[in-house]
Amino acid sequence: MEGARGDAPESNSATPECAEPAGSGGGPEGSPPEEREGGARPLEAAPKRLCGYLSKFGGKGPIRGWKSRWFYYDERKCHLYYSRTAQDANPLDSIDLSSAVFDCKADAEEGTFEIKTPGRVITLKAATKQVMLYWLQQLQMKRWEFHNSPPAPPAVPDAALAGNGPAVHLELEQEEMELEEFLCPVKTPPGFVGAAAALQPAPALPSALQNLSLKHLGTEIQNTVHNIRGNKQAQGTGHGCPGEESQSGEPQREEQPSVPDPSAPGKEPAGSPKPAPKCSLAASLIQKAKLQSNTFPLFSEGLLRTRTAQEKVAALEQQVLMLTKELKSQKELVRILHKALEAAQQEKRASSAYLAATEDKDRLELVRHKVRQIAELGRRVEALEQERESLVHTAQLREQQVQELQLHVQLLMDKNQAKQQVIYKLSEKVTQDFTYLPDQPPEAANRDFLSQQERLEHMKDDMEAFRTQNRFLNSEIHQVTKIWRSVAEKQKALLTKCAYLQARNCQVESKYLAGLRRLQEALGDEAGECSELLRQLIQEALQWEAGEAPADGVELSPVSEYDEYGFLTVPDYEVEDLKLLAKIQVLEVRSHHLLALEAVERPLQERWAALGELAPSAELKQLLRAGVPREHRPRVWKWLVHLRVRHLHAPGRYQELLSRGQACDHPAARQIELDLNRTFPNNKHFTCPTSSFPDKLRRVLLAFAWQNPAIGYCQGLNRLAAIALLVLDEEESAFWCLVAIVETIMPADYYSKTLTASQVDQRVLQDLLSEKLPRLMAHLGQQQVDLSLITFNWFLVVFADSLISDILLRVWDAFLYEGTKVVFRYALAIFKYNEKQILRLQDGLEIYQYLRLFTKTICDGRKLTSIAFNDMNPFPMRQLQQQRAAHRERLEAELRELERLKVEFLERQASCARAAPEACAIDDDADGEA
Repeated sequence: MEGARGDAPESNSATPECAEPAGSGGGPEGSPPEEREGGARPLEAAPKRLCGYLSKFGGKGPIRGWKSRWFYYDERKCHLYYSRTAQDANPLDSIDLSSAVFDCKADAEEGTFEIKTPGRVITLKAATKQVMLYWLQQLQMKRWEFHNSPPAPPAVPDAALAGNGPAVHLELEQEEMELEEFLCPVKTPPGFVGAAAALQPAPALPSALQNLSLKHLGTEIQNTVHNIRGNKQAQGTGHGCPGEESQSGEPQREEQPSVPDPSAPGKEPAGSPKPAPKCSLAASLIQKAKLQSNTFPLFSEGLLRTRTAQEKVAALEQQVLMLTKELKSQKELVRILHKALEAAQQEKRASSAYLAATEDKDRLELVRHKVRQIAELGRRVEALEQERESLVHTAQLREQQVQELQLHVQLLMDKNQAKQQVIYKLSEKVTQDFTYLPDQPPEAANRDFLSQQERLEHMKDDMEAFRTQNRFLNSEIHQVTKIWRSVAEKQKALLTKCAYLQARNCQVESKYLAGLRRLQEALGDEAGECSELLRQLIQEALQWEAGEAPADGVELSPVSEYDEYGFLTVPDYEVEDLKLLAKIQVLEVRSHHLLALEAVERPLQERWAALGELAPSAELKQLLRAGVPREHRPRVWKWLVHLRVRHLHAPGRYQELLSRGQACDHPAARQIELDLNRTFPNNKHFTCPTSSFPDKLRRVLLAFAWQNPAIGYCQGLNRLAAIALLVLDEEESAFWCLVAIVETIMPADYYSKTLTASQVDQRVLQDLLSEKLPRLMAHLGQQQVDLSLITFNWFLVVFADSLISDILLRVWDAFLYEGTKVVFRYALAIFKYNEKQILRLQDGLEIYQYLRLFTKTICDGRKLTSIAFNDMNPFPMRQLQQQRAAHRERLEAELRELERLKVEFLERQASCARAAPEACAIDDDADGEA
């Protein structure tokens, strides 16, 4: 907040400030005079410098105390430099204001304020309170201008700069209006800041040694030598404000100050304190009493004038009231006359009709009509009479309520009057106690009264100081908050840029590794320096340095050794070529994730955060297909599992199954124990000896074996339960997740001993591939490739061993909600994703080798999801069920035929076994006879 900008024109013209040094961006010297005059400073004129003498608290030991220092502000660096005098060439030190906050305490010494930076706290003191507020407001405004000033643009014509002037001016005016709500602008104190302060001698201290800075003794010596040389070379020259930078890189004072207006000293700003003559406390109290008596309307003439005006107003109000009543009565009379006229006209028309009737029959009919009208009017009168009675009754009730309220109001008024009397008596007693003290002489009473008045004056001063401090601190909080918001926006932009650069770095590194791999394939097994160098480069590229942090604490590598669920980002393959491919894939995945962070991930997280209560809907379906953020996934999975097993869920069921397993061993316990060590060997949660996940997995699988005796345990269930444990982290929730997958989502007999439903799905997948990807299926059929050898495990464990964790869990998000149709969609999408690479292979063995690992080469999860849910449409569930039913019938027929052939084979084997002993017995008898 810059107080000088809100001053009157004469205050601005009367306040000389330091001139802008040459080359600092000021306006041209030849500007016309009319641009320099007036109350507002022109935009083209050079900005005034902030400088002046302040006392700084510092030092050590005996010389610790206040030291007089010359302070001046550098707008380019947002630093406040200070030196011993205004004529020193080099500053002693500087204060960084860009990250500083300002504070002034009401209980501190007058004019004392603090500048708090992240590294230190500087205590300063101004000559007066007004000078302190002026410095604080100016420093606030300079800090705000520094944070909101755009970066230095390239050289442009003056016309372009002038075009931006009004916008800058409006922005500064808006800022000043906002800050004036907290603290009114302080006028420039004459003689304490600017060129006038530079022309005056430095404030004297009791000891010259006390003002020296032993901490910056070298700078003091340089300044002294410079001043001596300057005095010898240029006698009679004045000393201006510092503006230029010296050869050492710090600002120096080399330009002469502008000569102040001779008419200015005679004018004092409106807000500047005027010296008051000293007088006794009693005289000041008498003067205040007179001032109060003059301002309070207690004179008889004033009362007379007031009463006369009140009488006139009352008479006019009474006349208006009478005229209003008369107008209402006239309106009522006009309404009655209108009704009488209408009745007379109606009667006239009836009489005319009666006289116009020629026969008695017509007249009799008219009479009967009138009789009916009279009866109808009678009924209306009776209804109106009843309504009137009810209104009268209501009015009586309301009147009673009004009387009760009037009584209550009267009681309150009496109570208020009694309280006023008590207050009046107490006030009189207090006045008498202060005026006439029986035990004290009049002189003592006067002294006590004067001391009380003095204390009251001090309290008023303290209250005003605290009010000023509060306004200033409010303005400081307001500015710091705006600066913090600006810094937060800049930080967000820098984070976005950093993510983009990291993505580009991952892409470059993956291309580098791919180039090394291609070069290795081109060289083959040839020995030589090139091949040895290539192997060394590949070894260096495969080395992980996750444990080594840079010296500056910044993580340079955006890829870690393990992902957020504990899976190795680069599996420990024995073949070096596979390691290289795995690392290339990790870098590509990281690159896609970083590039989609701002455009896709953050809006998705905001949509999930605003979703609230979960309920089945089309919006939830789309969100689940896009993937659930990690922080929301446990809650969403628990809701999805509960939606599937709410008809099976029973409280305490899991603990009951565990106690049953402790009582006796399950037949599948041995197989479960063998499969525990095979579960996700590339995940640290299942390979670490101290991890609790293997024990949790054992209990979940044993509980499921007791829950479903028809299945017991099947290889593959360990991976399903492990994925549920990694996400949900609770045994019971993982158990019910496994129950939901096996018993409600997957078809029956999917994990039985015959795996009938699993074989059916493989045949259905073959049909869908022939329909969606006919060219690929023709190529695979030509090479005699059986895809079920690859895809059977996909369906059995829902891609748990095939896809990387980021894409795998995205598949499970949609799978738990939509069912097995999602598995078919992603299986088709995987082949579509890699269709071109498969079509390039012309050998069946190469195709099998590629299909064994090609799911690990999928880097872009968003692209795979788009293929699964967009490119594979239409995908009706009815067609899937029909294909399942047809293939199930054929498979069961084939199984029956195999069973029949098996029975026939066993019967032949049995008959052959019975014939074989008889032949052996005959041979034995023949040998005995011989």
